[in-house]
Amino acid sequence: MSSYVLPELAYDYGALAPAISGEILELHHGAHHAAYVRGANLVTEQLQQARAAGALESLAGLERALAFNLSGHALHSIFWQNLSPNGGDRPEGDLAAAIDEFFGSFDSFRAEMTAVTGTVQGSGWGVLAWDPVGARLVVHQLHDHHANFAVTSAPLLVFDAWEHAFYLQYRNVKTDYVERLWSLVDWADVGRRFDAARAGRVIGLTAAIGGE
Repeated sequence: MSSYVLPELAYDYGALAPAISGEILELHHGAHHAAYVRGANLVTEQLQQARAAGALESLAGLERALAFNLSGHALHSIFWQNLSPNGGDRPEGDLAAAIDEFFGSFDSFRAEMTAVTGTVQGSGWGVLAWDPVGARLVVHQLHDHHANFAVTSAPLLVFDAWEHAFYLQYRNVKTDYVERLWSLVDWADVGRRFDAARAGRVIGLTAAIGGE
């Protein structure tokens, strides 16, 4: 059976500075994200053992643990691909038109995404997602990794608001960190996710989620 693997970054740890320092990126990817990968693999093994032993009473707790670790793994995998040393500016094409349609303007969307991310209580994420039920873009405030999120929504752009993502550099001023993230957004990546989501596909997770 395949296992979950930590994806390599497409850039060096120092490449996102000064918005994200090399120290934070190395710890975030090499320690925090890696911990979710290990957790997902461990819980997967425990689930297999519990099923084989008929220990059905333990399945609910193990499934919650898997949801936490696997969602953390998936969201971080998207986060790294959403960012680029050459990012910033604004989206173009269909994504830009959809943002104007559903939020009024890019500036209105940016303000909403910034506010949603900056006001996360405790740990969580700000997420721009495609809702296939309503056929519209939505912004979610995601608690931890997997709560308060419509189950059908496909994440397109995710901003990590956990303290480990910013505290060493920005201390308790989370809003400064969020504002700097906009200079790193790879809109081509977000646009590809948007096109795929509208077509009913999810892209960019295969290498991170499945491995030998």
